[in-house]
Formats: sequence, C-alpha cells, structure tokens
Amino acid sequence: YRLAEEGPADIRIGNVASDLGIVTGSGEVTFSLESGSDYLKIDNMTGELSTTERRIDREKLPQCQMIFDENECFLDFEVSVIGPSQSWVDLFEGRVIILDINDNTPTFPSPVLTLTVEENRPVGTLYLLPTATDRDFGRNGIERYELLQEPGGDGNRRADTLDGEKQPQLIVKGALDREQRDSYELSLRVRDGGDPARSSQAILRVLITDVNDNSPRFEKSVYEADLAENSSPGTPILQLRAADLDVGVNGQIEYVFGAATESVRRLLRLDETSGWLSVLHRIDREEVNQLRFTVMARDRGQPPKTDKATVVLNIRDENDNVPTIDIRKIGRIPLRDGVASVAEDVLVDTPIALVQVSDRDQGENGVVTCTVVGDVPFQLKPASEGEGEPQNKRKYFLHTSAPLDYEAVRDYNVVIVAVDSGSPSLSSNNSLLVRVGDTNDNPPVFSQAVLEVSFPENNLPGERVATVVATDADSGKNAEITYSLEASPLSSEAPGGIFSIDPDSGDVSVQAVLDREQRDTYEFQVTARDKGVPSLQGSTTVVVRVADRNDNEPRFMQDVFTFYVKENLQPNSPVGMVTVMDFDKGRNAELSLSIQPGDHDQAAGIFSIENDTGTIFSTVSFDREQQTSYTFKVKAVDGGEPPRSATATVSLFVMDENDNAPTVTFPSNSSYTVLPPSSNMRTVVATVVATDADTGLNADLNYSIVGGNPFKLFEIDPASGVVSLVGKLASKHYGLHRLVVQVNDSGQPPQSTTALLHVFVNESLSNATVVESQVARSLHTPLAQDIAGDPSYELSKQRLSIVIGVVAGIMTVILLILVVVMARYCRSKGKHGYEAGKKDHEDFFTPQQHDKAKKPKKDKKGKKGKQPLYSSIVTVEASKPNGQRYDSVNEKLSDSPGMGRYRSVNGGPGSPDLARHYKSSSPLPTVQLHPQSPTAGKKHQAVQDLPPANTFVGAGDNISIGSDHCSEYS
Repeated sequence: YRLAEEGPADIRIGNVASDLGIVTGSGEVTFSLESGSDYLKIDNMTGELSTTERRIDREKLPQCQMIFDENECFLDFEVSVIGPSQSWVDLFEGRVIILDINDNTPTFPSPVLTLTVEENRPVGTLYLLPTATDRDFGRNGIERYELLQEPGGDGNRRADTLDGEKQPQLIVKGALDREQRDSYELSLRVRDGGDPARSSQAILRVLITDVNDNSPRFEKSVYEADLAENSSPGTPILQLRAADLDVGVNGQIEYVFGAATESVRRLLRLDETSGWLSVLHRIDREEVNQLRFTVMARDRGQPPKTDKATVVLNIRDENDNVPTIDIRKIGRIPLRDGVASVAEDVLVDTPIALVQVSDRDQGENGVVTCTVVGDVPFQLKPASEGEGEPQNKRKYFLHTSAPLDYEAVRDYNVVIVAVDSGSPSLSSNNSLLVRVGDTNDNPPVFSQAVLEVSFPENNLPGERVATVVATDADSGKNAEITYSLEASPLSSEAPGGIFSIDPDSGDVSVQAVLDREQRDTYEFQVTARDKGVPSLQGSTTVVVRVADRNDNEPRFMQDVFTFYVKENLQPNSPVGMVTVMDFDKGRNAELSLSIQPGDHDQAAGIFSIENDTGTIFSTVSFDREQQTSYTFKVKAVDGGEPPRSATATVSLFVMDENDNAPTVTFPSNSSYTVLPPSSNMRTVVATVVATDADTGLNADLNYSIVGGNPFKLFEIDPASGVVSLVGKLASKHYGLHRLVVQVNDSGQPPQSTTALLHVFVNESLSNATVVESQVARSLHTPLAQDIAGDPSYELSKQRLSIVIGVVAGIMTVILLILVVVMARYCRSKGKHGYEAGKKDHEDFFTPQQHDKAKKPKKDKKGKKGKQPLYSSIVTVEASKPNGQRYDSVNEKLSDSPGMGRYRSVNGGPGSPDLARHYKSSSPLPTVQLHPQSPTAGKKHQAVQDLPPANTFVGAGDNISIGSDHCSEYS
C-alpha cells in the first residue's frame, strides 16, 4: 500500500479482505492487526485498513532517517485472519510505503557563512560553499542555490549547481585586490523542488586575504645626515622609514644593510624593526670622513619583496687631535736624541734647528699657532713666506736671540708649544735641550755655604757621616776636584782627630764614638780644588748635629704619689698630677702615660691620665661609703725604638662628704606602742634608733619631735632618741597618737629623715585589729594633720556648745517676737514697725559656723593655700549617738549609725612640703577611701605610699609640721 505522510486520522489505506480474496459479511471470518498498530488500524469484520489518530511524519520515523529513496520508507504490519470459533488462523504480512510531501524548508548550517578568498586569484576560480540541508527528499529536496546581487555590487560572483550535484560553488568573475577592498557581503538563497517551493537564505561573508603583492617603499631614495665624530655609542643618527600596503607578515618590514663595507657594519648599527640608524663604535673623521652605503627594506612575505635607499653620512670634524711638533737638525749643528750642541761663541740669530708643526683636524681646528715659552735666548721664525702652505702644516727655524754663556747657563731646555684654533683649543709641546760648549774659567762651587748633617750618637768608628759635592762650571781636567778638611774659622779645634774625608768622593767619616748627651754639635770646613792651572778652589762649612738615640729611661719625680679627694666629685674631674722626665730628646722623649690596674683591678675603667700634663682624672663619682681609697700604678713609655718605660705608684684617699641622710632602723612606720593611762611622768615610751653611713660630724645625729604632739605629752632626747612621757594623761588623750620624729645629722648642709612613732594610750590592748587599722589609716593621713587622742571628746564638747547655742537662739527669737507683737499692738498703724514676711539682714536661724579656731588658715596675702598633695581625699564625718565617746577600742566605727556622710576634698598636683600645704577644714577624721585615685609623683607620696620603714628624708631645713588645731582621729 502507499500513503502520504502528515495525513489526518481514519484515511483509508486499502481492504485486506478483498486484496486477499476473502469473502466477508457472514461474520464467521474476522481480522486482527498483530503489529503496526501505532499508526494503523483494521476493521475486524470488513478488513478495511486505515490510519489512527497518531500523525505519520516521514522525517521522524526511525527507519526512514537515512532513507533518500521514496520506496524505501515504509511501515510493516501483520494481519491475522481468524476462522469461526478460531478454528483456524492465517497470518499475513503487509507494508505501507510512506510517501514524502514538501513539509520542510531547506536551511543553511549558520545564518552567516564566512569564506576566505586570496586576492589576485584568477578569474574562474571555484570555491565550495557550505551546503544547506532539507529533511525532504526527491523533488521536495534541495533544487538549486542562488547568489543574490548585493546593493551596488559588481556582479563578480555567482553560484552554480553542477549537473547531478547539489553542491554550491563560488566562482571568481573579476580581479580581487585586497588593498582596494578587503571583504564582500552577499546573500545566498536555497530552494527546494516542492510545489509550492520552500526557500531560505544566509549571509555569505567573503574575506579577501592578503598576498605579498606590494613591495616596501622608502620615503625617499637618498638619506643624508651629518654626524659629529667621536659621537658616543648609541647616539641616534636618523630613522629610515618604508611603508608596505600589505598586511600581516607581508606588511612587516625589516631593515638591513645592503651594499655596505665592513667598516660601515663595524661603526654603525641599524635597528631591524624601527629603522633607526645609530652609532655602534666611535667614528674618527681622520680615518673616514664620509660613509656611503645602501639600506634595504624587506618584508616578511614569501617570497619577500624589497626596496633600497642610499644613506650618505658626512662626518663632521671635532677638535680631537692635538698639534704635533717635530724638531729636526739644520745645517752643521748636530742634533741627536733631542740634544743640540751649540758653542757658546755662536752668533746671535743663528738657526740651530728645524721645527715642523702639523694638525690632523680640518678648518679652524687645524690652524696652528706655535711659540717658544720661557725666558730662553731662542725664537721661532717661519721657514718660508709662501701663501700656498697648508694651514695645518707649517715649518719654522729655531734661532738664537741673545749671546750664549756656558758659565751662566750650560743647558737650555727650549719648550715649544703649539695651539690650534678649535673651540676649545688643544695644545701640545715638545722640547729641545740646547747644550752650550765651555771654557775653563770657573772655580769649584759647593751648592751650600753651610751643610748641616744629622748623625746618630752611639755610632761605630769609621761610619760615613755625609758626602759633600762641589761642582765646577768648567769641563774636562778643569772640572776634576779633590777634597780636604780644615778647621772652621769660628773654631780653632782641628777636625782631624774625630772626622776624615775621602779626597776623591767627598765622603766624610767619623773616627770616634759620639755621645749627644756630652756634645751635640761639631763644625769644620771642607775645601774643594780643581786640577786646572792655575788651580781654583772653593769651600763650605759642615755642621754635624748629633742625633739622639733612645738610650735613657723615663724618670718619675717620686716613686709614690699620694692624693686626697672629696667624695661625690663630678666625673672627669682632676684628682692629681704626676711629673716625669726623659733625658733624651725628640721622639725618644715623647712620653705616653697610662694607668696600670692594681692588685685587685681597683682602677680599671675608673681613672684616666692626660698625656701632656700628667693630670689624673676620675671617670666616676667617688663614694667613700663604698670605697675609701684606691691604689694603682702609672706607667710612662717613651716613643723610642725599642721603647723604654718606668712606673710610679699612686695612692688616692677619698674624704667624706655629708651625702647620706640618717636611716631610722627602729621603730618602723607601721608599728605602735601601747601606753597605759596610769603611766607616770618621765616614763620611757620608745627609743628611736637611727644610723648614718657618713663619718665624723656628718654622722653626729640629733632627734626632735616636729609634729603630732599638740598636747605636749611627749618629748625626745636630742642625743639618744629616747621618747618620754612628760604630760599627765587624761580621758581625752585616750586613743592613737602619731608622733612625727625628725632625725638630723650635723653635716653642712645637714641631712634629715622623718619617721612615725605610733603610741596607743589605753588600759589594755583587747582588739589589736582596730589599732592596726587606725595605724594603717594614719599612714594615709597628711603629716600636717595631728592624730592625738580620742576625737569624740572634743566633738561632744562642740555638740554641747551647739545645743546650748541653739536653745539660746530659739529663746532669743521667741523673746523678740513677743517684743515686736507688743510694740505693734501699742503703736499706731501709721508708724513703722516689724513687717511680717520681710527678711532681716541677719538670719538668726542660719546655722553658725564652727569656731574660728577650727577654720583653715589662709595665706598672709589673702590667697588660698596650695592644694593638698593628693587629688581625691574623702572626709568621713561620724558621731556616736547621745554624745557618748568611744571609751574602748573594742567598739568598731562601723557600728555607729551616724556614719555615712561624706565630703570630698579635691586637690591639685602635689607639693613637696606635705605639712605646709595641707590644711584640714573639718574637725572630723579623714581616711583614704579611694586608693586607686591618681596621686602625685612618687617622690611626694609621703602619706598614701608610706612604707613600714622610715621614708621621710630632708636636706637641710627642718620639715614644717605646724598645725593650727588638733584633728580628732578614730
């Protein structure tokens, strides 16, 4: 059977029963579709074969995916014919061929197709294009390709379909030049053969690729430049530029030397990429004045194309050559090895040499001026006056310009200087030695009228002392000299016994041993005679000074030096001076002094000595309490070879200064002593024990009580430090007493130390914890505030006075009110009287201040006193109910219901005088509640940081502990 794809459901395909010749209608024979039921169905009774509701798409059937023959795409099915009651069954196979319809549009693989075409390809060249695909086949498949003309195109391309093939091809129909146009954009359309036909199109982008069809071209054919000679390597000269219309490697240009000599390649460098021509090695114009060569520009195409240009470099002259001077003989005057021999009787203006001057430079750099320098009897004259002579090469004659005198000047060094005209100019010189001939008319002459010679002592007999030399202006026999010794005109002593001279060489020798310490100078005369006829002579005086040798040791004036110094001397201060001498002289007497350590290295690093004066300095400050004396040695070494030395002993004793304050060893600041109230007068309360590290008067101590004794109950023995009871104890004296004891030494200026002595007055010590807490608070209480006895006693008296005053005031007010009422009642209303509600000038109900004696004193100038040492002190005001006082130390302050009212006393930075600058304005106890509060510097923390030991140290005046009232303390 045949069936077109994409048909609707229930399309009749054929009748199986009629095709098989089976008679139907009786109902005895039935049909059943055994396979192919996905797309097909059969009528059971009639055998009619038709399609199901599932659409048949030929392109999607798996068995038809790669089938391009119309008869090859089919659906197989099986039909069973069943007899009555299935008494028999026949199975038949069938096939439905699926016919293609034009239901698919041909498509290209991409909406934009790219094709690369080289330029300059010949006309008719074919390029295969990507093919389109169509899921249909046969005449419904791809029929043809068409190339749509682009707007404004030149129609140089088309697509053809070869017979029997569906492969599109692009044909070149005209010349392609990338430099004119590098791309084309076309539209390619594909059509199928269906009816109606389907089509689609894609953009065909044709890219024209470059071929190496253009040669590089230089900007100009000849490059010319000037280059200064001696230009440093790397100096750029010029840049050659060439252009190539090609692109890519075909347009990449490299520059190379063309026809160039080896010298060009050696002297110049050509950058292959940039075309820059630069100096490779320095160029000397005198060797080469012009460089002419070719440079090639070559692209990197295959094959490469080239162009060439000519480069002309003119080497500009620099003034880098000095003039040269050549001196040659002229005439009969001999000249050899730079020496010309001229007789002294030669005439003036006689030429004696030929001078030729030349310069390798050009122009002004080669114009040379020549002259003779110095005061010599010679001058230069041009050898010729011709104008054709080159400027850089000239000849001169050297003439005599004055008479020559052998006796006056034997030799002349004639210096000739040549200078060119360059900028800057260069010059050179050459010299000629002119030797003048001689006649015998001069006596021997010594170079010095007096010859001084230094000769060391302790010599060996026969040693050479000096050599005297006389010269004779004559020559030959007239200049041969003999020497002899004679006495000096200033000395009658003949030198023959001590000195001798060699008559030919002039060597003076000594025949005895010289000792500088016995005699240090000898003087005699040497005479020189020539062998001319008549003989001429000359003389000189020889002074022999005996030089010193190091044959004497240094000597100290004393073997032992003793010095006394005060302790606390500033470092680097002088402590003594030693004296040493040496009989030698010069370097042998130059002494070097040094400190040598003692037996126990006491002086190591402590002492130094000044070399010139012998002054000894200390590098530390002495402390007699650490060490009382020092012993060390001083060594003197001279500067001779070998050196000699000597030593002396130095003893240094340290004298005492009052630099130590007394130290209290008993009692400690945190201890206390219990004193019964029944103690008798003169009872010894305690003994203050102190020591002083100084000696003598500086350690003589005296004791005094400077605070904490307002009732004058105690006194201290100034010499022994014994504290005694001198007053009668009363009830108000019960409690803790803090005595401020000052210990002074007798030094000048005196040193002092302050200590605290705590005395607890009570019958017994039943609660030591309370006393210890009071002592601890005492350490934080300013020294200016007295701690003495029971503070509740005075407080109760004050409260009683306040009560009496308040009662008296109330009674007075009541009385005044009665008087006013009576007066107003008696007087008329028109008179002035007391007006209700008007405030009097004095408020009788204002609480009265404390007693004036309790107020803090002010400065005499009306200014406030300096603020206390500590920035945060809290005053605790406490009172016991019913005006009672604390009779027993067993009662704790925390039990008092009146406790709890605080007042802050603020203070500024601390003052070093604790007692003088702290005044309490409250009669109530003060305790430090905030130990973390900031305090003043450590050196002033006399209360808060008071340690158990005694820490108050003074330096001179007694500490002021004066107080204007007694502060109660609990």
